[in-house]
Amino acid sequence: MNLQNLLIILPAFLLTIGILVTVHEFGHFWVARRLGVKVLRFSVGFGKPLWTYVSPKDQTEYVISALPLGGYVKMLDEREGEVPAEELHRAFNRQNVWVRMAVVVAGPLANFILAVLIYFFVFGVTGNPAMHPFVKPIKETPAALAGFQPGDKIIQINEQPVATFEETALTIVEEFLLTKSLKIQVETKEGNWAERSLDLSNTPLFKEENDVLSKIGLEPWAPRLDLMLGQIVPESAAEKAGLQSKDKILSVDGNKPENAESFVKYIQQHPNQPIVLQVERASGVSDITVTPVLKEKEGKQIGQIGAGIGEVVPTELLSTLQFRQRLGLLDSVTKSLEKTWQMSIVTLKLMGRMLTGEVSLKNISGPVTIAKYSGETASAGLPYYLGFLAVVSISLGVLNLLPIPMLDGGHLLYYVIEIVKGSPVSPRIEEYGLRFGMAVVGCIMVLAVYNDIMRLIN
Repeated sequence: MNLQNLLIILPAFLLTIGILVTVHEFGHFWVARRLGVKVLRFSVGFGKPLWTYVSPKDQTEYVISALPLGGYVKMLDEREGEVPAEELHRAFNRQNVWVRMAVVVAGPLANFILAVLIYFFVFGVTGNPAMHPFVKPIKETPAALAGFQPGDKIIQINEQPVATFEETALTIVEEFLLTKSLKIQVETKEGNWAERSLDLSNTPLFKEENDVLSKIGLEPWAPRLDLMLGQIVPESAAEKAGLQSKDKILSVDGNKPENAESFVKYIQQHPNQPIVLQVERASGVSDITVTPVLKEKEGKQIGQIGAGIGEVVPTELLSTLQFRQRLGLLDSVTKSLEKTWQMSIVTLKLMGRMLTGEVSLKNISGPVTIAKYSGETASAGLPYYLGFLAVVSISLGVLNLLPIPMLDGGHLLYYVIEIVKGSPVSPRIEEYGLRFGMAVVGCIMVLAVYNDIMRLIN
């Protein structure tokens, strides 16, 4: 990781964590204040305070601390210190159970609301940069066995319509968690509709971290692209043969190369053998004979001509493959709610499958992975970064609702028990629960950091 990447990743990571933590804790803070609970401190981060402000009106202390990986809202509570008699009615522990539940659930709810607002902004304002789900099968994979053909455009998955590659992957995951047999409707390259029956009963989608579509055997499809020469090395075989930068390669020894990789491979396989390239340039089409020079690379003898090669994507082709998914006001609201709900349910189900071993624990990510994707999406553009922020916000909301003591879901579990039995959980049970919760959360954090380190090593 070079300095330039670090200068992008670090601010993007701090911004991501800062937004997520502030929104989550503000949910607790806002609802507590509205329901009459006194807030003593609102802190973004842990550890040594870097900035502090005390509100003259209610004496609430607002703090930004040195360690940005979290935050907290400290409320007036008799369990944490003596409370003046005149303020007992504002103590958190004196509130009825429904008020306490509302304050606790407000944090995760704020994360879900943030995701909805982000998706609404992306779909309704910036437009969601997307790719049409044109696919091609990889040999000897479930997709190939299902009869997928190059150029198939996925239209529906188990009767659920999809419009983008992202929607395709998410819907496949969602349906896979319900059934291992998928009925996929496609539009063929010829414009006809067809159905592909995809059997995933023997496909462990979540045992490794690879992309879901690649595990199934599907990858993006595009028509064969034009090849164009890049920089010509001085005194190279290419220059001596008369090849020029921006020459378009029409054929190699009479055959049109499939892509840049196949062109390079052909050159490498024919050292010291004349090759006829048909090229097109402003002056017209001509045949040029070039003889690759014998070179040794990594112990192998290969041919080289001394020219760069790239694939040219015509503008009209880009519009066929890519588009901006921009919706109207009502559709943006509906789509935002649907996507947040879908992501939440899929995230929750995947967490559940980790307990059964169907989903590998390698899929748990920590701060390093979040930092990496924060930087990458920020570099790609605002819609990409906002989409990533929404996904992490949903994950944070779902995680905090898990019934683990120390998390918001653990407190909600105590309150449900209190409603059922008619009295609060005993302090002793809370103490044991806190120890258990700290152990579980600690193990998750250690595993997440371990996975991050292994990703860096690999």
